[in-house]
Amino acid sequence: MAYETLLVELEERVATVTLNRPKVLNALNAAMFRELDEAFAALADDPAVRGILLRGAGGKAFAAGADISELVDTDATSGEMQAGRVHRILRRIETLGKPVIACIDGFALGGGCELAMACTLRLASSAARFGQPEIKLALIPGYGGTQRLPRLVGQGAALKMMLTGAMVDAAEALRIGLVDEVVTGDSDALMARATELGRLIAGMPPLAVAAAMEAVDQGADLSLDDALALEAAIFGRLCGTEDKREGTQAFLQKRTAVWTGR
Repeated sequence: MAYETLLVELEERVATVTLNRPKVLNALNAAMFRELDEAFAALADDPAVRGILLRGAGGKAFAAGADISELVDTDATSGEMQAGRVHRILRRIETLGKPVIACIDGFALGGGCELAMACTLRLASSAARFGQPEIKLALIPGYGGTQRLPRLVGQGAALKMMLTGAMVDAAEALRIGLVDEVVTGDSDALMARATELGRLIAGMPPLAVAAAMEAVDQGADLSLDDALALEAAIFGRLCGTEDKREGTQAFLQKRTAVWTGR
């Protein structure tokens, strides 16, 4: 599909989605969110896609935040509706059933940071900068930041970022757990590492990959006993798959498994 604000490419089972508004540092406007929703829905349904890389065009920003011009005229009702729409879109990305790796080079601020947090994994270049500066607009993070950021870095570190609006660099983001890996070098080095990781995961059995993400996501807010029951149910479901049969037989026969996703 052709998009106005995105580029979508597929190579060796890994799709790359590029936020493509470099002149405004990939600011997230309504059109981009709509197209993100459409693109990720299509990628979820495409059996050729086993993993997704999400990046920003231009080399200066992953996404420098929401398009402020679209916030100026919001009121209590329209603001809540806008946040709700974005929540649904980011939740789709978070629960896609396929791993989404955010490739962060340059700024990931406000909604851009929130978009990155909805991804499965976050890789950053050493030039990456993160922040939730909404407090400076007399707002709070409205696209999931007040909920995902504390879950990733803890309440104290999250509130420090939100209440000061200050940016953190890649090294600090790694230290507090906001990103999973920092790649030394330029944007090409970041994308090479992200592609390597994406292809590694894409080579794993897809049902098991989806199930692992499902168990972690759904179990996060359950009691330990309920979460363990969920884990047992998902483990049992996988035990009935052709891929599990293939995996165990391939291991015993000392050969490479061939995954069918069944």
